[in-house]
Amino acid sequence: MWLSLLLLLLWPGPPPAPGMEDAAFPHLGEGSQPPPRACPPRCSCPRADTVDCEGLDLQVFPDDISRAAQHLSLQNNQLQELPYNELSRLSGLRTLNLHNNLISSEGLPDEAFESLTQLQHIYVAHNKLSVAPQFLPRSLRVADLAANQVTEIFPLTFGEKPALRSVYLHNNQLSNSGLPPDAFRGSAAITTLSLSSNRLSYLPPSLPPSLERLHLQNNLISKVPRGALSRQTQLRELYLQHNRLTDSALDATTFSKLCSLEYLDLSHNQLAEVPAGLPQTLTVLHLGRNRIRRVEAARLLGVRGLRYLLLQHNQLGVAGLLPGALRPLRRLHTLHLYGNGLERVPPALPRRLRALVLPHNRVAALGARDLAATPGLAELNLAYNRLVSARVHRRAFRPLRALRSLDLAGNELTLLPSGLPAGLRALRLQRNQLRALEPEPLAGLRQLQELGLAHNRLRVGDIGPGTWHELQALKVLDLSHNELSFVPPDLPEALEELHLQGNRIGHVGPDAFLSTPHLRALFLRANRLHATSIAPGAFLGLRHLQVVDTAGNPEQVLVQLPPAGARRPRGESP
Repeated sequence: MWLSLLLLLLWPGPPPAPGMEDAAFPHLGEGSQPPPRACPPRCSCPRADTVDCEGLDLQVFPDDISRAAQHLSLQNNQLQELPYNELSRLSGLRTLNLHNNLISSEGLPDEAFESLTQLQHIYVAHNKLSVAPQFLPRSLRVADLAANQVTEIFPLTFGEKPALRSVYLHNNQLSNSGLPPDAFRGSAAITTLSLSSNRLSYLPPSLPPSLERLHLQNNLISKVPRGALSRQTQLRELYLQHNRLTDSALDATTFSKLCSLEYLDLSHNQLAEVPAGLPQTLTVLHLGRNRIRRVEAARLLGVRGLRYLLLQHNQLGVAGLLPGALRPLRRLHTLHLYGNGLERVPPALPRRLRALVLPHNRVAALGARDLAATPGLAELNLAYNRLVSARVHRRAFRPLRALRSLDLAGNELTLLPSGLPAGLRALRLQRNQLRALEPEPLAGLRQLQELGLAHNRLRVGDIGPGTWHELQALKVLDLSHNELSFVPPDLPEALEELHLQGNRIGHVGPDAFLSTPHLRALFLRANRLHATSIAPGAFLGLRHLQVVDTAGNPEQVLVQLPPAGARRPRGESP
């Protein structure tokens, strides 16, 4: 024991922290405390190397910033300039955050960065810069100059920066003349470059070959010079949406060298056909909002691994998707075709397709074999077409044994479709012309969790006995905006959310919800209820009830929630 005590008395203790070897702590008198670390007024300094002056409405650069500061945040203030003498003495800075101030190019002198030889991250987004700094430190890794008024950058703004990885210049006023050909020379590690929302008219040449993500959306690009993307073999994401690209701006070599490309967005342009020479690595191809009238299989032969093809809001008509046009896409998972002029479900779709999105077309009929080629379909959206019950074959949906979501809203159906797959989870039939509900079409849907029947012409007497009997998993039922005069009886026991707003309900009896003990939310607004229309015991036993919405009725409705709840119903006074 004595030996242990002697070792404790003689042990010199841990070595001093870096930078503290010459500190005066050993010379302090007994009971003295080390002097507090200097920190600018109102700022916080959680560590010796960190100064946080964020959101203080500062108009003047704070003084008394420690020379030891490595991370300085001045974002969300009112600074208009940075004094050279104050900034230059902070030679150890690694992070400088000036986001969201009022700094102009005149207020950000180039000399200010000469001594910041260790700076790695600079954030000057949302200021008033008109030109980029002519010189930024060689040590830089991330530069954010987005959302300024920059019209010009210089060769050493981002050039000769071997560690630079991310450059953000979006939401500025850059034209091609303001972007020198050698803007990124000597910066061979840049992986992310954002030039979106500028005024570029053609794809900039001499882009870094190291790029993995390139954002050029929301420009005026109408031309891609030949070879402009020939060296970007590591590029994985390319965003060119919202430009002025036509077919003549692209050729078979435009994208062919991009051997790592996975995501290509060409939406909101003026293309009339699918581009040629697409790389085989492509996973997502976005061509929505163009002028495409026809899709040819030859243009898709090289992208057999494509998983998502988006062709919404084009001009695809009767002959837009010929049989076999999509057959090369054997791994296609999702196909978006909404907002075209298709009059039928495209034939010979890829067998592995899981999601077919076809709303806002002109499909008026479904034959027995129209969907047989896609037995693995899990989501089918045919909303807002021209389907009528008489032209939907009773076996149209039978091949879709994997179907989980079926959207038929906004058509002209008068009857529930028959032959629905037993595994269906969501069925949407709102905004049709349904006048009757019978139990047969819903029989066997024991996994259905959501049923949308809003905006039809249903009356309680038109709902056949036993209609809800087999819907054992139904949690959400929307019967809003129909012609119901009271709450339908024998609703599913698992029900948690019931929409009855916009009907003609004038009374809610004490037994209305006996079959739905798990009800959590009840919507009764815009009916014909008066102050005492809801029976006092109507909600007894509904221990989970949290919301009862009765706003928009002729009178304020008296609602009595179960005693255990003590909750305030939406739209009502406590």
